[in-house]
Amino acid sequence: MAVRPILRYPDPRLRLAAAPVAAFDDDLRALTGDLLDTMRAAPGIGITAPHVGILQRVVVIELDRAQPVRTYVNPEIVWASDDVARHTEGSVSMPGVTDEIERPARVRVRYRDVGGAEQTEDADGLLAVCLQHEIDQLDGTFWIQRLSRLRRDRLVRRFEKIGHAAGR
Repeated sequence: MAVRPILRYPDPRLRLAAAPVAAFDDDLRALTGDLLDTMRAAPGIGITAPHVGILQRVVVIELDRAQPVRTYVNPEIVWASDDVARHTEGSVSMPGVTDEIERPARVRVRYRDVGGAEQTEDADGLLAVCLQHEIDQLDGTFWIQRLSRLRRDRLVRRFEKIGHAAGR
């Protein structure tokens, strides 16, 4: 597998919706392996194919190396709880900055595994946050769009300052 370059904010491709995966083949398995390697190198706990410039609906999540890696192909949220939770979020495409986002506390996601079999999973806690965050990305909604304009502008300025200081 390989570590692929990650698109950096404000790359316009991060705001594009990803297309559903149609072929469950060796290319898809290779992509998911590359996504895992890229996410670990970033480092991060979740990544999508659009983060590496591939507009396909693929998500890889690894909350803890002691747990199995989760791969979601063509995921969609089919139910979300009315109760909400706040959690600090960030992105491999915008390293060095985070902010709190409010989202439903629990979700049910329908998806396909890398072999193409349909699956359904209920999630809460950090997994629910990650699934919603990454599915937003697949839909072309970059996480900072969930912030108020004031908080978003402050975060972008902070990111630009960090990027400028690092010579990016």
